[in-house]
Amino acid sequence: MTDQVRLGIVGYGAQGSMYAKLIRDGAVPSMTIGAIADIDADKRAKAAEANPGVAIHESFDALVASGDVDAVITTVPHFLHPEMGIAALNAGLHALVEKPAGVYTKQVAELNAVAASKPELTFAIMFNQRNNPLYRRLKEIVDAGEIGDILRTNWLITNWWRPQGYYDQSEWRATWGGEGGGVLVNQAPHQLDLWQWICGVPKSVFAKAAFGYRREIAVEDEVTALIDYGNGATGVFVTATHDIVGTDRFEILGTQGKIVVEGSKTATVTRLNKPEIELSAGMDMSDVMRLFMGEFDPAELYTTEVIEFESAWGGQHAGVLENFAQAILTGAELLAPGSEGINGVRLANAIHLSAWTGREVDLDSDPDVYLDALNEHIAEEGKFPTRA
Repeated sequence: MTDQVRLGIVGYGAQGSMYAKLIRDGAVPSMTIGAIADIDADKRAKAAEANPGVAIHESFDALVASGDVDAVITTVPHFLHPEMGIAALNAGLHALVEKPAGVYTKQVAELNAVAASKPELTFAIMFNQRNNPLYRRLKEIVDAGEIGDILRTNWLITNWWRPQGYYDQSEWRATWGGEGGGVLVNQAPHQLDLWQWICGVPKSVFAKAAFGYRREIAVEDEVTALIDYGNGATGVFVTATHDIVGTDRFEILGTQGKIVVEGSKTATVTRLNKPEIELSAGMDMSDVMRLFMGEFDPAELYTTEVIEFESAWGGQHAGVLENFAQAILTGAELLAPGSEGINGVRLANAIHLSAWTGREVDLDSDPDVYLDALNEHIAEEGKFPTRA
């Protein structure tokens, strides 16, 4: 290997072609396109036209065996991410899987185990939102304890509006056997990842989900989930695909402050001068009246900072690709280690299972329980095979 990683792009759809363009345009200096694979002849033709001189293969297996690449990225249906990631790693190739890492925890755990057995190889996941400077800054603030210990989190993310035609364009879309779920596995994996990345992995979840609520689909198009962090702190996650105006609002309440994010673009960070419990102990009802009447100088209680960053189109994805390449070439720390992809899958599985059973589900519960339930839903569809 020289000073550039030869990337094999598996799947030349919307994502695969975008990654190829970013590399062609020089947005990923440490990468070059080694090869592209797609089972669709039309897509192979488009890939050849847009990427002259790049080897084009008819299958993933052919790409892996070609010797044309040092690493692969899997821009394929969700169920195939673990399978292809494992095959690439076993072939001695570095692997970057698209989100989600898989559909069910058991298959992602198998991928993680193979990756852990090959420490000489780099394994990452395309959580490009982790490269959003706004969320990176918020994680720094939370990790540094600037708003104290987390008491409550809320994320209302309903700007994933999709019309019926979106679901009708492919037989596999919005099915249990073809996609493995709805909004939780297609649109919202980035938020599920960021939520846990910044606020911590929850212990259990109780959820209500609507399946085919406002669209003619088998899977979930609306979700309300209540999580328990196990230390008294709780969180709520609400998402849907039928709100045409949509809302994206993320709140983190701590013992010494609060963060409110609007539209994933602007964050207002409030830092209390003292922990809230100390402010409470030091104030009487006259202070409360002054506060409610606007007579209290806010500076006596807290400071406020507004954080906003510009984020160029494709910059987050290019940053993850470059970071992946640098991890291979220089040992740089990964922004999104592949092993962490299981967290969002495990939470999505627990939300599904809770909605199906009507009970609270521990995130450490037996993964076979979820897989058995998933296979029952796949069997009812009768379109795709069950999963092992």
